Amino acid sequence: MIEETDITRIAISLPENLLKRFDEVLDIRGYSSRSEGVRDALRTYVSHNKWMSQDGSEHLGVLSLVYQHDQHGLLVTISDIEHEFREVVAVSLHSYISSAYCLEIMLVRGEGAKLRVLYDRLLTQKGVESVKLAIIPMG
Repeated sequence: MIEETDITRIAISLPENLLKRFDEVLDIRGYSSRSEGVRDALRTYVSHNKWMSQDGSEHLGVLSLVYQHDQHGLLVTISDIEHEFREVVAVSLHSYISSAYCLEIMLVRGEGAKLRVLYDRLLTQKGVESVKLAIIPMG
């Protein structure tokens, strides 16, 4: 756990539309301030990346991917990536969520660093709108 007794002020620059959406989330979730919301988001980000960088440690998780259905060659690329990572992708489920978008859900199990590479490969594909990886360490 990170000690949070010393507070440091920082300044960040954000696009106005991102800040507006962030403020909407803060309001819905009942945060008392932007600082509280940013601290919570940073804790989640740090924890998520810590798990994915633990060398040799096995993780279990769910990877979800939303992408543009008609992006030329993307479905083949996603399938090729899944085959390349077949030692960590246990199950894959494909669903059409609209005329323009598809959802791919993968149950994954393997070394955190390997899951991070899979995540990064999918995230960088043109036409991919969102990639989320929820993992927990095994033991």
